[in-house]
Amino acid sequence: MRKILWVVMLALLAWCGWWWLASAGLRGGVEAWFDDRAAEGWQADLGTVEGGGFPLTLRAGLRDIAVADPDAGLAVETAALDISAPAWWPGDVTVQLDDGPILLASPLGRSTLTMQGGTMALQLHPGTALELEALGWTAGAWQVSDASGVQMSADALTLTMTQTEGATYDLVARADTFAPGDATRAALRLPDSIPAAFDSLQMQATVTFDTAWDRRALDQARPQPRRIDLHLAEARWGDLRLNLSAALDVDQTGVPTGTVAIQAENWRAMLDVAQTAGILPPQLRGQAEGILNALAGASGNAETLDVELTLDGGAVRLGFIPIAPAPRLIIR
Repeated sequence: MRKILWVVMLALLAWCGWWWLASAGLRGGVEAWFDDRAAEGWQADLGTVEGGGFPLTLRAGLRDIAVADPDAGLAVETAALDISAPAWWPGDVTVQLDDGPILLASPLGRSTLTMQGGTMALQLHPGTALELEALGWTAGAWQVSDASGVQMSADALTLTMTQTEGATYDLVARADTFAPGDATRAALRLPDSIPAAFDSLQMQATVTFDTAWDRRALDQARPQPRRIDLHLAEARWGDLRLNLSAALDVDQTGVPTGTVAIQAENWRAMLDVAQTAGILPPQLRGQAEGILNALAGASGNAETLDVELTLDGGAVRLGFIPIAPAPRLIIR
């Protein structure tokens, strides 16, 4: 019996020592990351790092955070961020976002994100690179607003990114009851006949990057897409229906080559929205409607547009006719 007690006591002491070392390592790693970013010219402000979680969890509670990447023009400020992981494997990380306002800045402007129960779960491969195996981000009600008011909101958010092989990942995104805010509706001059919220807004894709996502994606360079298989991008908004699928190869400059299939129901109503919002100039409405009417008629249903676009040589083509420059697909 005495030997068993000694073994138990030694095991408990060893576990306590491991937990202390791992907990200190987690907090030290967080502080070192902020110090390294500051040394590279970032704004990387961190108020305090609180520990806890003994005996089964490693925890780092970050307070008063402000991070800005001057090269990408991106910045984030939040009052709190909690990082936790099981003590037996710190590679399964859970990040709990603050329910309070999160300030966001980008080249597009400044905005505020509020999100209830925002949780990010990461599964990392063993090793110093901390290669991403899976990521899931879920949240309850959320909204994005700026100085003009609420820009968008939804009742729930689901984002997942799952590694299938090497640098290839399956991506899934869904926003339940997604709704443009009053500020967005006013800016687009949307009529009251268009419902407040989308019936469906979701995306499913498989993307191969030039390198796997790991810790270098934050402190060095973001992996860039090289192959995109968009299985489904669906938006259903009242009588408006839009489905997209695509198969694209992307070169090192971000220029895509491949095909994009578009299905649009009630496309005339979409033109009405685009014209009212000022996206489609009135003088081009007749020309655009004539072309789309001919394409819709060729598909057998005048109210449904079913076309395939080709991206080649830096241009988007409808058949052999170039209609627009191809977008650059680069992650900053």
